[in-house]
Amino acid sequence: MYSFKNDYSEGAHPRLLHALMESNFEQVDGYGEDCYTRQAIELLKQKIGRADLDIHLLSGGTQTNLTAIAAFLRPHEAVISANTGHILVHETGAVEATGHKIISIEVGDGKLNAAHIKAALDSHTDEHMVKPKLVYISNPTEIGSIYNKQELEQLSRCCQENKLLLFMDGARLGSALCSVENDLKLADLGRLVDAFYIGGTKNGALIGEALVICRESLKEDFRFHMKQKGALLAKGRLMGVQFLELFRDNLFFELAQHANKMAGLLRDEFSKAGFKFLVYSPSNQIFPILPNRLIAELEKHYDFYVWSKVDAEHSSIRLVTSWATKEEAVLAFIEDIKNAL
Repeated sequence: MYSFKNDYSEGAHPRLLHALMESNFEQVDGYGEDCYTRQAIELLKQKIGRADLDIHLLSGGTQTNLTAIAAFLRPHEAVISANTGHILVHETGAVEATGHKIISIEVGDGKLNAAHIKAALDSHTDEHMVKPKLVYISNPTEIGSIYNKQELEQLSRCCQENKLLLFMDGARLGSALCSVENDLKLADLGRLVDAFYIGGTKNGALIGEALVICRESLKEDFRFHMKQKGALLAKGRLMGVQFLELFRDNLFFELAQHANKMAGLLRDEFSKAGFKFLVYSPSNQIFPILPNRLIAELEKHYDFYVWSKVDAEHSSIRLVTSWATKEEAVLAFIEDIKNAL
């Protein structure tokens, strides 16, 4: 069975493992105060083009989302999210367990826009309701779509005009930034959002997300919040070493480009065969709609999620490619589709 189920099935890129082995017996400070973490943070600031950022390394996406959102909001404040948002659907109510309601907005393509934000504000008008304060987006979205610069600028402007915080989940940010349709750069994120994170777990690292706090008012005491939420790891070096290696050169982007290329091969083949998609996705996740009988045949040799029922005879599946997906496995999958048809 070859898995197209997610982009964290494999361990880590060999360069990162080698860097961890090379530094393994060095005695360094703990809790993110080690030399590797400090170097990685400075390197990321250079890549983003701002020296005034606060950057923290956390172990995973759910932990980053709940720690950041809980720290940024007062008790009565709430989050606006697309109905497909990861914090709403796939994090076991982690954010809401911190006491902050998530206001769900129905969207078609996974992306929020200014009209969605206005609708949420118009329906929450006084102190008898939660107060919308933070807009949560992910790039790519949970269904693989990406934000372009114009969309993010409009969303950012809307948030500023309404005194809302804009937070971007970047668990798969590498895939978004390396999409052939992307026109955003890391530097754009540094000026358009109040906080975002750069996902390592799904792009070649064993574990690790780099949370970037851009707004000054959100920086104070954040390490206190990390410690309280169990996010301040004693062996913080584990993430520092990896992010330093990922961004020392273009490795982070090369790995994301490979994942996107493999997804592109699958996308092109499904299109040639005349299949439609649940949503258009230019990232490393695709959602083809297939006959149930074809899905049953593919499940004999491949692992993937059956995403949603479309009608009595068809369902959508999710295929995810990773930094380590083998091209021969993709080609074999394509051949099996042709044979099944």
